[in-house]
Amino acid sequence: MYYGFDIGGTKIALGVFDANRCLQWEKRIATPRSSYDDFLQAIAALVHEADARFGVKGSVGIGIPGMPETADGTLYAANVPAASGKPLRADLTALLGRDVRLDNDANCFALSEAWDDEFTQYPLVMGLILGTGVGGGLVINGKSVTGRSYITGEFGHIRLPVDAFDVVGWDFPLTRCGCGKLGCIENYLSGRGFAWLYNHVYDQPLSSPEIIARWEQHDAKARAHVDRYTDLLAVCLGNILTIVDPDLLVLGGGLSNFSALTTLLAERLPAHLLPVARVPRIERARHGDAGGMRGAAFLHLTD
Repeated sequence: MYYGFDIGGTKIALGVFDANRCLQWEKRIATPRSSYDDFLQAIAALVHEADARFGVKGSVGIGIPGMPETADGTLYAANVPAASGKPLRADLTALLGRDVRLDNDANCFALSEAWDDEFTQYPLVMGLILGTGVGGGLVINGKSVTGRSYITGEFGHIRLPVDAFDVVGWDFPLTRCGCGKLGCIENYLSGRGFAWLYNHVYDQPLSSPEIIARWEQHDAKARAHVDRYTDLLAVCLGNILTIVDPDLLVLGGGLSNFSALTTLLAERLPAHLLPVARVPRIERARHGDAGGMRGAAFLHLTD
């Protein structure tokens, strides 16, 4: 059995999957926030409960926001203060008596989608999260690509390419990102960036759902805004896809619920790719909130 943990600032979610990658059991508890020992014991208790429930010693994978293992072997996860700065992987491996694997939550999202029954046919899968921020991951032959510092897939921190200004105008403001840099694309392509761009052009603060609702009602401003946003997304993705050239692109995050986006994006991408390039298949994420648990569990699938 494969045990997958999705750990965040408020909850620890465990999903147990069988050899056919089907969910058999799940449980959620609150994340301990002050005591590292309580944090370790909470995970251990869930693992032992699953072992007893299924009569096996399951494999353990963990998806967590941040950098799962820094140069000194410690976790960096600002939203999980009880464990940040601690050698989480090594300590859990020793405590549980089995190989524990960690990856960041965005990589687990991509891995979950790559192991969808229909998507396993694709050797190179790129997951793109358009949510509060912009992130994602790459999966090659069913295995997550983490990079040296676990930043592979941090697409949101690529800066706006020069041809983006053909879409938004050469007087377009470069806003400062939380990472400290100017012009990171997540400020413009995330869910909050989608709303910011509308307000920038029309001086009217609306939420992303409100804009999309107006688009569905054929509102002229909303229609023009979605065209502008999709053109900007296509420009930025054109550079990324030229480097990655995936077979499949899976969109996640809140904006992926805007189902028309996949079609609109596929129509605009060819203008920003090499003439010989083929637009990848573009799909919305299929596993929603379960993706973190699934992806973490499947860290052990390629042994």
